[in-house]
Amino acid sequence: MAVSEVVRCGSYLLCPRVLLFGDSITQFSFQQGGWGASLADKLVRKCDVLNRGFSGYNTRWAKIILPRLIRKGNSLDSPVAVTIFFGSNDSALKDENPKQHIPLEEYIANLKSMVQYLKSVDIPENRVILITPPPLCETAWEKECIIQGCKLNRLNLVVGEYASACLKVAQDCGTDVLDLWTLMQKDNQDFSSYLSDGLHLSPKGNEFLFSHLWPLLEKKTSSLPLLLPYWRDVAEA
Repeated sequence: MAVSEVVRCGSYLLCPRVLLFGDSITQFSFQQGGWGASLADKLVRKCDVLNRGFSGYNTRWAKIILPRLIRKGNSLDSPVAVTIFFGSNDSALKDENPKQHIPLEEYIANLKSMVQYLKSVDIPENRVILITPPPLCETAWEKECIIQGCKLNRLNLVVGEYASACLKVAQDCGTDVLDLWTLMQKDNQDFSSYLSDGLHLSPKGNEFLFSHLWPLLEKKTSSLPLLLPYWRDVAEA
């Protein structure tokens, strides 16, 4: 195929998309060494990886945003895979952080609502990956809270309840799920090195997340062709 023919065929240059939807842990994932950046590198010339992470957001706000990110009837909006990664803010303690806190039952309903919305716009469950919140290092996060002039506003035990709820939603809805909360604490290991401030991911945590997410995502993207032919196969005219 000649380069001029390829360029004239505009649809050939439209990449499939992978949507990363979440809170600050997703927003920050395109930083150097971030898990989102690593996914984009793995999928270069196959998919455009879109970062739609919103720092501080919870599932109550996320379910309102999702229909504005993916619209019914627009094939260009239809990603080959979607990650939904919320819970770190939803699980904030109501008394200490009422604005971000979402009751557990509502968190469950919101996750289900998002999966059902995706299904309604022709994105089936097998394209969706739910990710549980990571564990919380209370000692480190309390230091951050003090700097911000507040009390400790999250507890790892409570985060675990939201992680378990996320697992149950995945089971009920038939989606893939990455249980980050459990994996990072496997065999009672010290997970503090996975976190930069007790809540957000450190470079090691980003690498850990990527290494466990990629096998799930690879299954959904492995059959996609490369964008444009290999350079040796391009005709001169």
